[in-house]
Amino acid sequence: MVIEEESPRSPEAKLGMELEELWDIQEAQLTPTEKLNACFESIPVSEFPHASPSQVIEIKSDASLGEAVRLLSQNKILSAPVVNVDAPEDASWIDRYLGMVEFAGIVVWILHQSEKNDGSDVFSSALDNSLRPAVVAAAGGMSSPRYRSSQPESPKTAGNFFELLTSSDFYKNTKVKDISGSFRWAPFLALQTSNSFLTMLLLLSKYRMKSVPVVDPDDGKIHNIITQSAVIHMLEECADLQWFKSWGSKKLCELGLPLMNTSEVIKVDEDEPVLQAFRLMRQKGIGGLPVVNGNKPVANISIRDIQFLLIAPEIYKDYRSITAKNFVTSVKRYLEENKKASPLVSGMITCRKDDTLKEVILKLDSKEIHRIYVVGEEGDLEGVITLRDIISRIVHEPRGYFGDFFDGVLPLPANSRV
Repeated sequence: MVIEEESPRSPEAKLGMELEELWDIQEAQLTPTEKLNACFESIPVSEFPHASPSQVIEIKSDASLGEAVRLLSQNKILSAPVVNVDAPEDASWIDRYLGMVEFAGIVVWILHQSEKNDGSDVFSSALDNSLRPAVVAAAGGMSSPRYRSSQPESPKTAGNFFELLTSSDFYKNTKVKDISGSFRWAPFLALQTSNSFLTMLLLLSKYRMKSVPVVDPDDGKIHNIITQSAVIHMLEECADLQWFKSWGSKKLCELGLPLMNTSEVIKVDEDEPVLQAFRLMRQKGIGGLPVVNGNKPVANISIRDIQFLLIAPEIYKDYRSITAKNFVTSVKRYLEENKKASPLVSGMITCRKDDTLKEVILKLDSKEIHRIYVVGEEGDLEGVITLRDIISRIVHEPRGYFGDFFDGVLPLPANSRV
């Protein structure tokens, strides 16, 4: 009796089998990286498994900032494309979309507004005068222990600041289009369905995009949004295939991971103001950082956690200042009481330098997190590994690969990108 081979268990596994077939026919003299590059270049991005409908949402340019925060939070996504409500019905996809609004951009907007202290801006006049020093202190890191030691009278971040901000007319009346300067790319950067996997993977790694929209040029609309997390999930589903094993079986240290040593990891002390954490993310262009006690990581704060300052501002009102420790404690309690899942609830996820890439990918995918911290035997912080770091280890950009692909695409100014 002939037993039929079991079909792949998921679209990602089916895609992995296609890569396996391409891998087997590559020229023998190619290096593993060259072989995999050739495989990825042979597959159109249209074949990547589609995200769930809740992951592919659009936000209108005239939506309020509060509505955008609510939509991103409810759908558990970091960003969403912004539709230009003033564009004509028959507009091309280039004119139809303004960009991607994301939590990172919202952080930029909040810090930009809070750093204005000339007394003449709309933000200052919208809030009680007594709060202005606290906002500026929080944004500038003036509530940190180091700063307080030299400036003992420095104001602290008021625990009720965000409750007042989110109830102000200024916040309610601010539209998504009003913060367009904080979009990661302007104008809209997307892939077309005919672009290759290799192009997509390079954008998600070397070019630091956390998600890439895929548009169909025929109807000018987004058909899929591919995230770094979706790529990591695909790798997890392919973990037992031959093309993956040449990387997956290697230890992190053999792959040059983590990319930065202990002294280079951006971190925040648990007693520093939480806005200092978001300020560092903005300045350093990172999506998250560890909260430390000494050199031991005790929590992780991600850029998307800014949502908890805006959707549940009342949970901090009992604190005289919102430190990183107070923020994490309050959010954990809020999530547990409301039975909501979040990486903040599961605590610190760590690994060791002698763990394999496969083991780390399994952790990242199962916990749905974007970074994992490398610790030593005593639990001291030794490094950090992000989804981007992992993707960058399986592809490389051939010389002149993108050509004029980026013509007309303007990156964010250095002081706005996060």
